[in-house]
Amino acid sequence: MLVGVCDFPGSYAFPPAGYGGIERWLWAVAVGARAAGADVHLLGPGWLTDLEAEWVRKPVRLEDVTPGSQAERDLRSAGYDLLVVGHGYPSLAAWTRTWSELDCDVATFQHSPIFQHTETAFDGRRSRLYCYSPEMIERYAAHQPIPELAVHLGLNEEEPPSVGGRDLVWLGRIDEEKAPHLALRAAQILGRRIRVVGPVFDEDYVRRHEKLFTADHVELVGELGGPAKTAALRDASVFVYTYARTYVEAGAAVFGESLRAGTPMAALTWRRGTCAEAALCDQTGSIAVLDPEVDDEKAAVELAEAVEQAEALNHRQVQEIGQLRFDPARHFKGMAARP
Repeated sequence: MLVGVCDFPGSYAFPPAGYGGIERWLWAVAVGARAAGADVHLLGPGWLTDLEAEWVRKPVRLEDVTPGSQAERDLRSAGYDLLVVGHGYPSLAAWTRTWSELDCDVATFQHSPIFQHTETAFDGRRSRLYCYSPEMIERYAAHQPIPELAVHLGLNEEEPPSVGGRDLVWLGRIDEEKAPHLALRAAQILGRRIRVVGPVFDEDYVRRHEKLFTADHVELVGELGGPAKTAALRDASVFVYTYARTYVEAGAAVFGESLRAGTPMAALTWRRGTCAEAALCDQTGSIAVLDPEVDDEKAAVELAEAVEQAEALNHRQVQEIGQLRFDPARHFKGMAARP
């Protein structure tokens, strides 16, 4: 099987060194495809050039290809069986025009809870949409979505054997939608230290919760990548997962990242059918499902109880389950097979 993994214009490299969502997912698909025995072409100019020694790079984007051009003939003659692309492209006319000239499937994962697809973007067979949670499947039901847990990888993030960590960790973009202040308050209630890993996207949000972000029990370490990011997860006793009441999580990378590192998760959610419930089980984490009408203090108390429950889990077992559940080759095989 020949697989083309397509980049897109953006502010992050392919693969990204630290933060990045769809970029990390596309890299995981490429890695998983090779592990599953497929041949892989990295399509587009955004892929890191120092990958050339190990990977075939083709710096062409389908949406930029002129009809009847040599670039189009080259794509057709390559004989792709499957193209994997960011969720917006099967609804982009210029991209689908070129794809329609190729005798291959296309697969994508829904990484946005609000993106509007065209009615004809997916047929459920040759063009396929994958969604993480029951909540997302219901949201995109008109496009025949297929349930699948997304896998995300960065460069040099191979996980060593798990250890029983010490402090708590929260990882992600720091803004109102991700609501890390709830994790900080839960840690404070427990008298525990917590490391916050990730870039600040919303300075106003941080200022509104300044007392928590500057508290003695909180360590802001910024954005990490590679071995440093893996170590931040592995060395924690529990990963504390939060998001805002009205936010819909399309397919968070952190579930796979934490479980593969052997760190159990304590998750705060505001309804049933979320990514947390799709990703976690009794052996890998604890979930507090709250009424969105409760205030932040009550939410933090409930989250603190979930942290205590998650802390009793076996890190080695968490890692074993995580590396099976979020295996890149398994993920690729699921996406490569027609229903």
